[in-house]
Amino acid sequence: MTVTRQDFEEAIAKYWGVKDTQNNSSKIKGSVGAGTAGAVRGGKHFDVIADLISKFFLDAGYPKESIRTKRSDGLMLPGYYRPQKQWDVVVTLHGTLVAAFELKALGGPSFGNNYNNRVEEALGSAVDLRRAALAELYPGEKPWLGYFFIMEDHEKSRTPVRLESKSGLSPESVWHKTSYQDRFGIFCKRLLEESIYDSVCYITSSKESPHPKEPISGLNWNHFRAGVNARINYLADLGFPN
Repeated sequence: MTVTRQDFEEAIAKYWGVKDTQNNSSKIKGSVGAGTAGAVRGGKHFDVIADLISKFFLDAGYPKESIRTKRSDGLMLPGYYRPQKQWDVVVTLHGTLVAAFELKALGGPSFGNNYNNRVEEALGSAVDLRRAALAELYPGEKPWLGYFFIMEDHEKSRTPVRLESKSGLSPESVWHKTSYQDRFGIFCKRLLEESIYDSVCYITSSKESPHPKEPISGLNWNHFRAGVNARINYLADLGFPN
């Protein structure tokens, strides 16, 4: 079996279904914060994406116990600038970190509230682990990192954002007249170009129109899937998972 395009599209549709349920439940309890905070705190909206990614490794013959998607399974990995950091999907076997994935999203109505947080989280997680690997905290084969990001497709995420003009130093011209969707596309592309992550999937989608849009070809599902399969095939030649 293989992970198909249909599997991917169905998982995104289910993501919005679960996410909506989380938000409605939180509203009833009066605990929703700004943007998608209620869904994020619920902790279940990305389960379908975690299961989708797990399927790559299950289909390749990895034992279930080597694939962890829940905190109770053990998702903490060693860092260098901090003792440990929790990832969203972790695959370990034969003393090797086969793969670790960050699964994140940014939603409205106020996209600016969490935009910088998402950037800093992605950078911090990867840089910390990469440095820990250099410090030989990861025996076996070199760790492999994946990043999966969903930007809510919304008028406010498509609208160009004004840059601060009082800092005295101008930002790179590539950022001028960009929306949050544009900015995250640039960010994700650079994550891949700089090998901060080994494979990146960046999509836009919404509850009203869940069919995923892939604004940058190199960051689409097909490239992400190819990257995961390449890691699996590389390790297969080295005797993984047997």
